[in-house]
Amino acid sequence: MSGPHAHPPDLAGAEGAALLTHRLLLAIVGMAAAATMVAAAVMWPTGKDTGIARYLGPPADLVPAKVEAVDRVPCAGTTTNAGVKCNEVTVVPSSGPDKGTAIQLSLAEGPGTPTVKEGDRVVLGFTADATRGNQYYLADFQRRGPMLLLALVFVLAVVVLGRARGARALLALAFTLAVLVWFLIPAVLEGESPVAVAIVAASAIILVNLYLSHGNNLHTTTAVVGTLASLALIGVLAVVFVGATHLTGMGTEEASFLQAASARVNLQGLLLGGIIIGSLGVLDDVTVTQASAVWELHLANPAMGPAELYRAALRIGRDHVASTVNTLVLAYAGASLPLLILLVQANRRVSDVLTGEVVAGEIVRTLVGSVGLVASVPITTALAAAVVGGGRWNRAE
Repeated sequence: MSGPHAHPPDLAGAEGAALLTHRLLLAIVGMAAAATMVAAAVMWPTGKDTGIARYLGPPADLVPAKVEAVDRVPCAGTTTNAGVKCNEVTVVPSSGPDKGTAIQLSLAEGPGTPTVKEGDRVVLGFTADATRGNQYYLADFQRRGPMLLLALVFVLAVVVLGRARGARALLALAFTLAVLVWFLIPAVLEGESPVAVAIVAASAIILVNLYLSHGNNLHTTTAVVGTLASLALIGVLAVVFVGATHLTGMGTEEASFLQAASARVNLQGLLLGGIIIGSLGVLDDVTVTQASAVWELHLANPAMGPAELYRAALRIGRDHVASTVNTLVLAYAGASLPLLILLVQANRRVSDVLTGEVVAGEIVRTLVGSVGLVASVPITTALAAAVVGGGRWNRAE
Protein backbone atom coordinates (compact mmCIF):
# COMPACT_ATOMS: atom_id res chain seq x y z
CA MET A 1 0.00 0.00 0.00
CA SER A 2 1.36 3.32 -0.92
CA GLY A 3 1.88 5.93 1.74
CA PRO A 4 -0.18 9.10 2.11
CA HIS A 5 0.27 11.71 -0.58
CA ALA A 6 0.95 15.39 0.20
CA HIS A 7 -1.60 17.52 -1.54
CA PRO A 8 -0.95 21.18 -2.39
CA PRO A 9 -3.06 23.66 -0.46
CA ASP A 10 -6.41 24.46 -1.97
CA LEU A 11 -6.29 28.07 -3.09
CA ALA A 12 -9.84 28.10 -4.32
CA GLY A 13 -12.45 30.25 -2.68
CA ALA A 14 -12.12 33.17 -0.32
CA GLU A 15 -8.85 32.10 1.30
CA GLY A 16 -7.14 31.67 -2.05
CA ALA A 17 -8.38 35.07 -3.19
CA ALA A 18 -7.09 36.63 0.02
CA LEU A 19 -3.65 35.09 -0.47
CA LEU A 20 -3.49 36.29 -4.06
CA THR A 21 -4.50 39.81 -2.93
CA HIS A 22 -1.76 39.71 -0.32
CA ARG A 23 0.83 38.77 -2.95
CA LEU A 24 -0.45 41.48 -5.27
CA LEU A 25 -0.06 44.10 -2.53
CA LEU A 26 3.50 42.96 -1.86
CA ALA A 27 4.28 43.18 -5.57
CA ILE A 28 2.89 46.73 -5.74
CA VAL A 29 4.97 47.79 -2.74
CA GLY A 30 8.08 46.20 -4.24
CA MET A 31 7.62 47.98 -7.58
CA ALA A 32 6.91 51.29 -5.82
CA ALA A 33 10.05 50.93 -3.72
CA ALA A 34 12.20 50.14 -6.76
CA ALA A 35 10.76 53.04 -8.77
CA THR A 36 11.27 55.42 -5.85
CA MET A 37 14.92 54.46 -5.40
CA VAL A 38 15.67 54.81 -9.12
CA ALA A 39 13.90 58.17 -9.38
CA ALA A 40 15.60 59.47 -6.23
CA ALA A 41 19.00 58.47 -7.62
CA VAL A 42 18.29 60.26 -10.91
CA MET A 43 17.03 63.46 -9.24
CA TRP A 44 19.42 63.47 -6.28
CA PRO A 45 20.81 67.02 -5.75
CA THR A 46 24.36 67.61 -6.94
CA GLY A 47 25.05 70.33 -4.39
CA LYS A 48 25.80 72.99 -6.99
CA ASP A 49 25.35 76.64 -6.11
CA THR A 50 21.83 77.85 -6.94
CA GLY A 51 22.70 81.54 -6.56
CA ILE A 52 19.92 82.25 -4.08
CA ALA A 53 22.35 82.77 -1.22
CA ARG A 54 24.05 85.58 -3.14
CA TYR A 55 20.66 87.15 -3.88
CA LEU A 56 19.81 87.14 -0.17
CA GLY A 57 23.09 88.83 0.67
CA PRO A 58 25.68 87.88 3.27
CA PRO A 59 24.25 86.47 6.50
CA ALA A 60 24.32 88.80 9.50
CA ASP A 61 26.54 88.02 12.44
CA LEU A 62 24.25 87.07 15.33
CA VAL A 63 25.43 87.53 18.90
CA PRO A 64 23.64 86.23 22.01
CA ALA A 65 23.16 88.80 24.77
CA LYS A 66 21.30 89.47 28.01
CA VAL A 67 19.19 92.54 28.81
CA GLU A 68 20.60 94.16 31.94
CA ALA A 69 18.35 97.24 32.18
CA VAL A 70 15.47 99.01 30.40
CA ASP A 71 14.87 102.74 30.88
CA ARG A 72 11.98 104.68 29.34
CA VAL A 73 13.38 107.98 28.07
CA PRO A 74 12.53 110.63 25.42
CA CYS A 75 13.55 109.50 21.95
CA ALA A 76 16.70 111.05 20.51
CA GLY A 77 16.01 114.38 18.83
CA THR A 78 12.83 115.06 20.84
CA THR A 79 12.12 117.04 23.99
CA THR A 80 10.67 115.77 27.23
CA ASN A 81 7.46 117.73 26.64
CA ALA A 82 6.92 116.07 23.23
CA GLY A 83 5.92 112.84 24.95
CA VAL A 84 7.67 110.64 22.39
CA LYS A 85 9.20 107.85 24.44
CA CYS A 86 11.79 105.21 23.60
CA ASN A 87 13.21 102.34 25.57
CA GLU A 88 16.92 102.65 26.22
CA VAL A 89 18.03 99.06 26.58
CA THR A 90 21.32 98.01 28.10
CA VAL A 91 22.51 94.65 26.79
CA VAL A 92 25.65 92.64 27.43
CA PRO A 93 26.82 90.27 24.65
CA SER A 94 28.03 86.83 25.76
CA SER A 95 30.22 86.38 22.67
CA GLY A 96 31.66 88.40 19.81
CA PRO A 97 34.14 91.29 19.77
CA ASP A 98 32.37 93.15 22.60
CA LYS A 99 31.80 90.18 24.89
CA GLY A 100 30.99 91.33 28.44
CA THR A 101 30.72 95.01 27.43
CA ALA A 102 27.50 96.94 28.14
CA ILE A 103 25.90 98.27 24.92
CA GLN A 104 23.09 100.81 24.66
CA LEU A 105 20.23 100.29 22.19
CA SER A 106 17.29 102.62 21.60
CA LEU A 107 13.93 101.01 20.78
CA ALA A 108 10.97 103.16 19.79
CA GLU A 109 7.60 102.28 21.30
CA GLY A 110 4.74 101.33 19.05
CA PRO A 111 3.04 98.48 17.18
CA GLY A 112 5.47 95.91 15.83
CA THR A 113 8.26 96.94 18.19
CA PRO A 114 9.41 94.11 20.45
CA THR A 115 8.86 94.60 24.17
CA VAL A 116 11.90 93.70 26.22
CA LYS A 117 12.43 93.62 29.95
CA GLU A 118 15.32 93.16 32.31
CA GLY A 119 16.64 89.60 32.27
CA ASP A 120 15.49 88.77 28.73
CA ARG A 121 17.92 86.83 26.62
CA VAL A 122 18.07 88.31 23.13
CA VAL A 123 19.99 88.00 19.88
CA LEU A 124 21.85 91.02 18.53
CA GLY A 125 22.68 91.62 14.90
CA PHE A 126 26.26 92.82 14.41
CA THR A 127 27.45 94.85 11.41
CA ALA A 128 31.21 95.24 11.49
CA ASP A 129 31.29 97.95 8.79
CA ALA A 130 28.90 100.30 10.61
CA THR A 131 30.11 103.27 12.65
CA ARG A 132 30.88 102.76 16.31
CA GLY A 133 27.66 102.92 18.31
CA ASN A 134 25.53 101.71 15.39
CA GLN A 135 27.02 98.27 14.97
CA TYR A 136 24.41 96.42 17.00
CA TYR A 137 20.65 96.08 16.64
CA LEU A 138 18.04 93.90 18.29
CA ALA A 139 17.48 90.98 15.90
CA ASP A 140 15.41 88.49 17.90
CA PHE A 141 14.87 86.70 21.18
CA GLN A 142 16.77 83.59 22.24
CA ARG A 143 14.38 80.63 22.06
CA ARG A 144 16.68 77.64 22.12
CA GLY A 145 16.10 76.77 25.78
CA PRO A 146 12.27 76.76 25.78
CA MET A 147 12.18 75.00 22.42
CA LEU A 148 14.55 72.27 23.56
CA LEU A 149 12.44 71.82 26.69
CA LEU A 150 9.28 71.54 24.60
CA ALA A 151 10.97 69.05 22.27
CA LEU A 152 12.03 66.98 25.30
CA VAL A 153 8.46 66.99 26.65
CA PHE A 154 7.22 65.87 23.22
CA VAL A 155 9.76 63.05 22.98
CA LEU A 156 8.98 61.84 26.50
CA ALA A 157 5.23 61.94 25.86
CA VAL A 158 5.58 59.93 22.65
CA VAL A 159 7.95 57.36 24.15
CA VAL A 160 6.05 56.94 27.43
CA LEU A 161 2.74 56.37 25.69
CA GLY A 162 3.95 54.65 22.52
CA ARG A 163 6.97 52.86 24.02
CA ALA A 164 8.95 51.06 21.28
CA ARG A 165 6.45 52.08 18.61
CA GLY A 166 6.65 55.70 19.79
CA ALA A 167 10.44 55.60 19.53
CA ARG A 168 10.16 54.24 16.00
CA ALA A 169 7.70 57.02 15.16
CA LEU A 170 10.30 59.57 16.25
CA LEU A 171 12.84 57.95 13.94
CA ALA A 172 10.27 58.17 11.16
CA LEU A 173 9.84 61.88 11.90
CA ALA A 174 13.60 62.36 11.66
CA PHE A 175 13.59 60.55 8.30
CA THR A 176 10.81 62.82 7.01
CA LEU A 177 12.78 65.94 7.96
CA ALA A 178 15.90 64.50 6.32
CA VAL A 179 14.03 63.84 3.05
CA LEU A 180 12.63 67.36 2.99
CA VAL A 181 15.90 69.12 3.84
CA TRP A 182 18.43 67.01 1.94
CA PHE A 183 16.41 65.88 -1.07
CA LEU A 184 13.18 67.74 -1.80
CA ILE A 185 14.28 71.34 -1.24
CA PRO A 186 17.74 71.11 -2.91
CA ALA A 187 16.33 69.16 -5.88
CA VAL A 188 13.62 71.77 -6.48
CA LEU A 189 16.15 74.60 -6.24
CA GLU A 190 18.34 72.87 -8.82
CA GLY A 191 15.49 72.97 -11.33
CA GLU A 192 13.93 69.51 -11.02
CA SER A 193 10.15 69.27 -11.47
CA PRO A 194 8.58 70.06 -8.05
CA VAL A 195 5.75 67.62 -8.78
CA ALA A 196 8.11 64.75 -9.62
CA VAL A 197 10.32 65.52 -6.63
CA ALA A 198 7.30 65.72 -4.30
CA ILE A 199 5.97 62.37 -5.57
CA VAL A 200 9.34 60.67 -5.03
CA ALA A 201 9.77 62.26 -1.59
CA ALA A 202 6.23 61.35 -0.56
CA SER A 203 6.69 57.75 -1.75
CA ALA A 204 9.94 57.41 0.20
CA ILE A 205 8.31 58.83 3.32
CA ILE A 206 5.34 56.46 2.99
CA LEU A 207 7.43 53.35 2.36
CA VAL A 208 9.94 53.96 5.15
CA ASN A 209 7.82 55.65 7.80
CA LEU A 210 4.80 53.36 7.80
CA TYR A 211 6.90 50.21 8.09
CA LEU A 212 9.19 51.84 10.63
CA SER A 213 6.32 53.12 12.78
CA HIS A 214 3.91 50.19 12.50
CA GLY A 215 6.12 47.20 11.74
CA ASN A 216 6.65 44.94 8.74
CA ASN A 217 3.29 43.20 8.64
CA LEU A 218 0.30 42.69 6.40
CA HIS A 219 -1.88 45.46 7.77
CA THR A 220 0.98 47.95 7.27
CA THR A 221 1.40 46.75 3.68
CA THR A 222 -2.31 47.30 3.11
CA ALA A 223 -2.07 50.83 4.53
CA VAL A 224 0.97 51.57 2.32
CA VAL A 225 -0.84 50.54 -0.86
CA GLY A 226 -3.97 52.46 0.18
CA THR A 227 -1.87 55.56 0.86
CA LEU A 228 -0.02 55.31 -2.46
CA ALA A 229 -3.29 54.89 -4.39
CA SER A 230 -4.90 57.85 -2.61
CA LEU A 231 -1.82 59.98 -3.14
CA ALA A 232 -1.90 59.22 -6.86
CA LEU A 233 -5.52 60.41 -6.94
CA ILE A 234 -4.53 63.61 -5.12
CA GLY A 235 -1.76 64.21 -7.65
CA VAL A 236 -4.15 63.84 -10.59
CA LEU A 237 -6.78 66.10 -9.03
CA ALA A 238 -4.14 68.72 -8.16
CA VAL A 239 -2.84 68.84 -11.74
CA VAL A 240 -6.36 69.07 -13.18
CA PHE A 241 -7.77 71.74 -10.87
CA VAL A 242 -4.67 73.89 -10.47
CA GLY A 243 -4.64 74.08 -14.25
CA ALA A 244 -8.39 74.64 -14.51
CA THR A 245 -8.32 77.50 -11.99
CA HIS A 246 -5.19 79.03 -13.58
CA LEU A 247 -3.33 79.19 -10.28
CA THR A 248 0.21 80.44 -10.82
CA GLY A 249 1.72 79.90 -7.40
CA MET A 250 2.60 83.61 -7.25
CA GLY A 251 0.08 84.43 -4.55
CA THR A 252 2.54 85.04 -1.71
CA GLU A 253 5.49 87.35 -1.18
CA GLU A 254 7.72 84.37 -0.52
CA ALA A 255 6.86 82.86 -3.90
CA SER A 256 7.52 86.15 -5.71
CA PHE A 257 10.83 86.54 -3.92
CA LEU A 258 11.81 82.97 -4.78
CA GLN A 259 10.94 83.57 -8.44
CA ALA A 260 13.11 86.68 -8.50
CA ALA A 261 15.99 84.85 -6.81
CA SER A 262 15.85 81.71 -8.94
CA ALA A 263 14.04 81.58 -12.27
CA ARG A 264 14.60 77.81 -12.42
CA VAL A 265 11.93 77.17 -9.78
CA ASN A 266 8.51 76.41 -11.30
CA LEU A 267 6.11 78.09 -8.88
CA GLN A 268 3.01 76.37 -10.23
CA GLY A 269 4.81 73.06 -9.89
CA LEU A 270 5.83 74.08 -6.38
CA LEU A 271 2.17 74.64 -5.55
CA LEU A 272 1.31 71.18 -6.88
CA GLY A 273 4.15 69.60 -4.94
CA GLY A 274 3.01 71.39 -1.79
CA ILE A 275 -0.48 69.91 -2.17
CA ILE A 276 0.98 66.41 -2.44
CA ILE A 277 3.30 66.76 0.56
CA GLY A 278 0.71 68.63 2.65
CA SER A 279 -1.90 65.92 2.14
CA LEU A 280 0.43 63.11 3.14
CA GLY A 281 0.44 63.76 6.90
CA VAL A 282 -3.30 63.29 7.34
CA LEU A 283 -3.57 60.63 4.66
CA ASP A 284 -1.34 58.02 6.28
CA ASP A 285 -3.16 58.51 9.58
CA VAL A 286 -6.48 57.60 7.95
CA THR A 287 -5.17 54.62 5.98
CA VAL A 288 -3.37 53.08 8.97
CA THR A 289 -6.48 53.55 11.11
CA GLN A 290 -8.72 51.90 8.53
CA ALA A 291 -6.40 48.93 8.05
CA SER A 292 -6.15 48.48 11.81
CA ALA A 293 -9.93 48.74 12.17
CA VAL A 294 -10.43 45.88 9.70
CA TRP A 295 -7.88 43.70 11.53
CA GLU A 296 -9.45 44.36 14.93
CA LEU A 297 -12.93 43.58 13.60
CA HIS A 298 -11.59 40.34 12.13
CA LEU A 299 -10.00 39.37 15.45
CA ALA A 300 -13.21 40.15 17.31
CA ASN A 301 -15.27 38.06 14.91
CA PRO A 302 -13.23 35.80 12.58
CA ALA A 303 -16.43 34.59 10.95
CA MET A 304 -17.03 37.94 9.27
CA GLY A 305 -16.51 37.82 5.52
CA PRO A 306 -15.00 40.54 3.31
CA ALA A 307 -18.32 42.30 2.67
CA GLU A 308 -19.25 42.38 6.36
CA LEU A 309 -15.80 43.63 7.32
CA TYR A 310 -15.95 46.33 4.66
CA ARG A 311 -19.31 47.65 5.83
CA ALA A 312 -18.35 47.63 9.51
CA ALA A 313 -14.98 49.31 8.97
CA LEU A 314 -16.50 51.85 6.61
CA ARG A 315 -18.80 53.04 9.40
CA ILE A 316 -15.70 53.72 11.48
CA GLY A 317 -14.07 55.48 8.55
CA ARG A 318 -17.00 57.84 8.06
CA ASP A 319 -16.61 59.18 11.59
CA HIS A 320 -12.85 59.54 11.13
CA VAL A 321 -13.20 61.37 7.82
CA ALA A 322 -15.83 63.76 9.16
CA SER A 323 -13.51 64.96 11.91
CA THR A 324 -10.30 64.86 9.85
CA VAL A 325 -11.67 66.98 6.98
CA ASN A 326 -12.71 69.63 9.49
CA THR A 327 -9.22 69.48 11.00
CA LEU A 328 -7.68 69.96 7.56
CA VAL A 329 -9.78 73.04 6.83
CA LEU A 330 -9.08 74.57 10.25
CA ALA A 331 -5.34 73.95 9.88
CA TYR A 332 -5.21 75.87 6.59
CA ALA A 333 -7.47 78.63 7.97
CA GLY A 334 -5.32 78.98 11.07
CA ALA A 335 -2.15 79.29 9.01
CA SER A 336 -3.75 81.99 6.83
CA LEU A 337 -5.66 83.81 9.59
CA PRO A 338 -3.82 87.17 9.35
CA LEU A 339 -4.36 87.21 5.58
CA LEU A 340 -8.06 86.35 5.95
CA ILE A 341 -8.53 89.19 8.43
CA LEU A 342 -6.93 91.68 6.03
CA LEU A 343 -9.06 90.51 3.12
CA VAL A 344 -12.28 90.71 5.12
CA GLN A 345 -11.43 94.20 6.34
CA ALA A 346 -10.71 95.34 2.78
CA ASN A 347 -14.49 95.46 2.12
CA ARG A 348 -14.24 93.13 -0.84
CA ARG A 349 -17.04 90.80 -1.85
CA VAL A 350 -16.79 87.32 -0.43
CA SER A 351 -16.80 85.81 -3.93
CA ASP A 352 -13.86 88.01 -4.93
CA VAL A 353 -11.94 87.06 -1.82
CA LEU A 354 -12.53 83.33 -2.32
CA THR A 355 -11.52 83.35 -5.99
CA GLY A 356 -8.42 85.51 -5.56
CA GLU A 357 -5.06 83.81 -6.17
CA VAL A 358 -4.04 83.53 -2.52
CA VAL A 359 -7.29 82.22 -1.01
CA ALA A 360 -8.21 80.16 -4.08
CA GLY A 361 -4.88 78.37 -3.80
CA GLU A 362 -5.66 77.37 -0.22
CA ILE A 363 -9.19 76.31 -1.15
CA VAL A 364 -7.96 74.12 -4.01
CA ARG A 365 -5.28 72.68 -1.73
CA THR A 366 -7.85 71.89 0.97
CA LEU A 367 -10.49 70.42 -1.35
CA VAL A 368 -8.06 68.28 -3.33
CA GLY A 369 -6.54 66.94 -0.13
CA SER A 370 -9.99 66.31 1.32
CA VAL A 371 -11.18 64.38 -1.75
CA GLY A 372 -8.09 62.18 -1.58
CA LEU A 373 -8.65 61.75 2.15
CA VAL A 374 -12.25 60.66 1.64
CA ALA A 375 -11.25 58.28 -1.16
CA SER A 376 -8.56 56.68 0.99
CA VAL A 377 -11.18 55.24 3.34
CA PRO A 378 -13.02 52.95 0.90
CA ILE A 379 -9.78 52.14 -0.96
CA THR A 380 -7.88 51.00 2.11
CA THR A 381 -10.91 49.36 3.71
CA ALA A 382 -11.63 47.34 0.56
CA LEU A 383 -8.00 46.18 0.29
CA ALA A 384 -7.86 45.18 3.97
CA ALA A 385 -11.22 43.42 3.86
CA ALA A 386 -10.21 41.49 0.73
CA VAL A 387 -7.06 40.22 2.44
CA VAL A 388 -8.38 39.63 5.95
CA GLY A 389 -11.90 38.43 5.19
CA GLY A 390 -10.79 35.34 3.35
CA GLY A 391 -7.85 34.32 5.50
CA ARG A 392 -6.86 33.46 9.04
CA TRP A 393 -4.53 36.28 9.94
CA ASN A 394 -3.12 37.28 13.29
CA ARG A 395 -2.67 40.94 14.28
CA ALA A 396 1.11 40.72 13.89
CA GLU A 397 0.99 39.21 10.42
